[in-house]
Amino acid sequence: MKEWRLLPKIEPNEELMKLGLNPLLLQIMLHRGFTTVNSINNFLNFKLDENLVLAISEEDKNGFYNPFIFKDMEEAVKLIITHIKRRDLIIVYGDYDADGVTSAVILYETLRLLQAKVEVYLPDRVSEGYGLNKMAINQIAQAGAKLVVTVDTGIRSKEEVAYAQSLGLDVIITDHHVLPEKLTELPACLIINPADTRNNYPCPFLAGVGVSYKLISALLIKSKLSPKQKQLLADKALDLVALGTIADMVSLLDENRLLVKKGLEIMNRNQRLGLNQLLFSAGINTAKDLEAWNIGWQIAPRLNAASRLSHANTAFSLLTTKDKEEARELAEELNRRNSSRQEITKEIMSQVEEKINQDNVPEIIIGVCDDDQAWNEGVIGLVAGKIAEKYYRPTLIITRLVEVAEFDSKKKKLIPKQVSFKGSGRSIPELNLIKTIEENAIYLDKYGGHPMACGFSLVSEEKLKLFIDRITRLVKEKLANVNLVPKIDIEAVLKKTDIKLDFAQYIEKLAPFGQNNSQPKFVSYNFKVEDIIVMGMENQHIKLRLDGFWAISFGGAKKYEDIKVGDRVDLVYYLEINKFNGHEGIQLKIIDLKLRQ
Repeated sequence: MKEWRLLPKIEPNEELMKLGLNPLLLQIMLHRGFTTVNSINNFLNFKLDENLVLAISEEDKNGFYNPFIFKDMEEAVKLIITHIKRRDLIIVYGDYDADGVTSAVILYETLRLLQAKVEVYLPDRVSEGYGLNKMAINQIAQAGAKLVVTVDTGIRSKEEVAYAQSLGLDVIITDHHVLPEKLTELPACLIINPADTRNNYPCPFLAGVGVSYKLISALLIKSKLSPKQKQLLADKALDLVALGTIADMVSLLDENRLLVKKGLEIMNRNQRLGLNQLLFSAGINTAKDLEAWNIGWQIAPRLNAASRLSHANTAFSLLTTKDKEEARELAEELNRRNSSRQEITKEIMSQVEEKINQDNVPEIIIGVCDDDQAWNEGVIGLVAGKIAEKYYRPTLIITRLVEVAEFDSKKKKLIPKQVSFKGSGRSIPELNLIKTIEENAIYLDKYGGHPMACGFSLVSEEKLKLFIDRITRLVKEKLANVNLVPKIDIEAVLKKTDIKLDFAQYIEKLAPFGQNNSQPKFVSYNFKVEDIIVMGMENQHIKLRLDGFWAISFGGAKKYEDIKVGDRVDLVYYLEINKFNGHEGIQLKIIDLKLRQ
């Protein structure tokens, strides 16, 4: 049972009342922390602080923050230009998720158009793991490269950067992940990271692709291209900036919100061949403009499937190809991998749930594969996320990796001689997961992440046992006084007379929705069920007619199968506009429903 929490009403001051906003819309703005006329106007009109904005060219109407606010940006641009002029090989070193791939694509494409000699290196998720590694650095140096620019990775790669420098490589780190606690643990090179408070960058929660975009913006500003060319190149990258930003689930406030808005506009012009083909292969309706949820739920999972079951190069190739037949083949391959990923995720989740005491769910759920197993490490983060969401508990999923094995002729099987483990975690708002992981770093080989998600590795069964024991005790202490049930924060109670098309249009002005700018949730009481329609190829969706309004739950047919015509229900929902054949109507998207007694 989910806990419904109605957010408290905040009384607006006289100055805010003069704005003339719909009272319910004003209440939503106050709930989001916008308490001044200026902050509300800036949010609704997608405006940033004009004192911190720098145009890429005279053609620029976007109004993004000045990339040179980053303390190392000027030197980073100079270093890149030096290597371009020397015709040195530049390597863009990325990550294997959607944020990392899109980050790599936009920097690669821009550098190529600036006449750089550039290639991309994306590590293999399984054999190399996250971040810089010495094997890759050796390959890069042997290929004759002189500069490595990381995107979406590298902030904790002090040792690897030093090794690269010892081989004669220059290194620039662009990343957005949390810095090590001690600044002495940072790599000794140029660093562009909005999470580094020494920059005083006004939007500290850019995604990796957002940081990459700041770098290409700075390069374009310093280039000798015409104003029109600069703007075309900057705008060309924005579709992938929106994609990577949404996929990485960073805050959609401030500059990120503007980047996503502009990026969706570019994406809906259908200019990128690979994306168009992926939409077609996935059966996504392109007659309507794509929204943030299309990316988060339909596009990003398919791009992430590239590295989860094989290599991220497939996603990179799809986003950069100019060949229609290649785009079709790559898109279909990603679609197949995504289907396989769903099945593997389902199987591992089932194995984890078998070991959860449903009558006494612990404060932290830790799933470890059996001694004779090795779960696909590409999907353990997804499993952790689904378990965390279902049980409302921080969750760690850990798979076993056999590094060395010998064949036992008597037992006629491989016997592991050296074992290591990789883990992925997802959290709940009440627990800062990366901080908790950091408090147990003594047992870990590598780790990194955010308050809500982490990844880590460790060596030996003994360290695994100590890590599990310690983190279990620690989380139990931290969550001792927390009511561990899922909570739904509701903006307002809507009377049936409040549910109007013009109010739904006001709500649309708050989009794009995402982290820290969630789609507003409303509650209405005592609806009468007048009609029920089950839909979908597998009868998986359900529509309820409630006092004249249609409410829909995608995938909710089984969940609400006991609802009957004539029942009275209370409903938490999103208020949306259903656009069909040029007509607009109200639609309630069901979040939760309770049958009245």
